[in-house]
Amino acid sequence: MEHDLASMDIEELRLLMGELGEPAFRAKQTLEWLSRGVRPEGMTNLPASLRAKLAGLPFGGARIIECKRSHRDDTRKFLYELDDGNIVEGVLMSYSYGNTLCISSQVGCRMGCAFCASTLNGKVRDLTAGEMLSEVTAAEAFVPAPEGRKRTVTNIVMMGCGEPLDNYDNTLRFLRRATAADGLGISPRNISVSTCGIVPRIYSFTEDAPHITLCISLHAPTDELRRKTMPIANAYSLSELIPAAKHYADVTGRRVIFEYALIEGVNSDDEHAHELARLLRGVNCHVNLIPLNSVKERRLTGVTRKRAAAFAALLERLHISATVRRELGTDIDGACGQLRNKHIATQKEEGV
Repeated sequence: MEHDLASMDIEELRLLMGELGEPAFRAKQTLEWLSRGVRPEGMTNLPASLRAKLAGLPFGGARIIECKRSHRDDTRKFLYELDDGNIVEGVLMSYSYGNTLCISSQVGCRMGCAFCASTLNGKVRDLTAGEMLSEVTAAEAFVPAPEGRKRTVTNIVMMGCGEPLDNYDNTLRFLRRATAADGLGISPRNISVSTCGIVPRIYSFTEDAPHITLCISLHAPTDELRRKTMPIANAYSLSELIPAAKHYADVTGRRVIFEYALIEGVNSDDEHAHELARLLRGVNCHVNLIPLNSVKERRLTGVTRKRAAAFAALLERLHISATVRRELGTDIDGACGQLRNKHIATQKEEGV
């Protein structure tokens, strides 16, 4: 069995049923349950003997062990426990068009970005596609769908713990299952994948997932400045990254989203806005400005909303589309990795 149960598509399940001596139609029944995050013991239209066989296989699940709910904007921060005891995070954000779930793709991260809490304890392992799917189905089971809507989660962003393109094969498998009619059935245009800038993978992603929105964590307008906060900049320069982004935009006809965390005293002056505009001119893109969620271990602070608005206005005058991201979940450790790190620290203190 190459993949855990929750990662399997219909063809793989048919092969599995053959190996287990079961009729092929059981594959479709099983997939219907898996697409809702149900474990074998809950698959009530399967015979007990088959449920027992399936229960003996690795599942690839995630369950919510903690939920923090913002009193300001109804954002929910989930702490997920995987079947092996590892911990990841997710954030459910409410918008006028629906609910967006930010999911994790790895346990921890090895990218080492200076402003990110996810990377403080390094990378433990990749998540399977089934585990990523389980983040979605667990959130939907935890939070009922709003009245008049079929589902809780309408949009997915892969911007939680980990670097999705560093877990490339599992990310692609997750995207296929998330968008499939017999999977989660979410439109590919409602899914975004964020990368810190692994250039060869951006070219691959353009071919393999052209309908998925690509977001690139940029955070600096020059190589010199980017190398101070993002180790990936030592491997791939802006002279490589920007053409890769332009290639994606040109081939897919979709805008690239550049994420730019505004850090006080680092990358948020007017001169940085001018440099950024020069860098991005000619690329079909949008800049998503993010006043940094402060991470105490990093000793970096975000700019004020007023300064962020001024930076955005300057970019617009320079003919670069830009907006300031809404501030969500600041009262519940909303920044990626913060809640997980608190959980790990508590376990260490308790000797777990």
